[in-house]
Amino acid sequence: MTDERNPGGAFDVAFIGRANIDLTVHVPHRARPGRTVFGSALTAGPGGKSLNQAIATARRGGRACLVANLGADTWGHQIRAALVDAGVDTRHLTLIPDVTTGAAIIEVTPDGESYITLARSPATELNAHDIRRTVTSLDTQAVVVQLDLPPGPVGEVLQHRPAPLVVGNLVPHTDLDVALLEHLDALVVNEHEAAAILHTAPDDPLAAAGALRRLGIGTVVVTAGSHGAAFAGPGVSGRVPAPAVPVVDTTGAGDAFLGSLVLDLARGMPLAQAVTTAVTVGSQTVQHRGTDAP
Repeated sequence: MTDERNPGGAFDVAFIGRANIDLTVHVPHRARPGRTVFGSALTAGPGGKSLNQAIATARRGGRACLVANLGADTWGHQIRAALVDAGVDTRHLTLIPDVTTGAAIIEVTPDGESYITLARSPATELNAHDIRRTVTSLDTQAVVVQLDLPPGPVGEVLQHRPAPLVVGNLVPHTDLDVALLEHLDALVVNEHEAAAILHTAPDDPLAAAGALRRLGIGTVVVTAGSHGAAFAGPGVSGRVPAPAVPVVDTTGAGDAFLGSLVLDLARGMPLAQAVTTAVTVGSQTVQHRGTDAP
């Protein structure tokens, strides 16, 4: 669906990845083996990292689009409607007939931590053909790609470089050639994802950012939850502490961070300033339930 507010289809950021329905329940604690926990009423709303990031960019006034596949079912139509309502362009969103949309089962504990299980829908996974078809008409300043997608579509993005700024997110798929990461302008991961890529235990985020840069990536940002974020780029590195705030729900905070960060980088903001703003956005998000935060 073409956004009437952006008929030409020129975007600040295009997000390539997955969208799903979030099935969220708040629990007093996680269930022990063989036991049952009574939780809150179940809520069902749009989710998925790329979707959350696209909405975060749109909420900051950016022109965002989402490249993803959904099932043409009730959940798929609900997700597309939510994107349109949030101001995200859906012309590159495909609803596939007779296919089920993926779902994330999210448990949120009283400390605000979220425990997520993703029930993927294999039929909605992007493939290399989807990407080749999309990049020929994509007019955007930045692209964010989920690196845990199958190697085919990720490789197409990294080799075709459909934007001046190409950003990777998440731990790369196990079958992805690590040498392709050199095609990234920036990598944004949390401290646990950084450790997984480096095959180490989670440690100092700034040291992890420096180590990831040595893989040939120009700029690396490592988020550390309540401890803020660290960054390392050409001739610049540092830490940004997070403000102390009451935590209600951490779901989607990292996505809000990334959506803000990439929009500012696409608009030419210096790295340190963009990270500082993104930390503020992430801190605002954890003070609200779900990903639907101001």
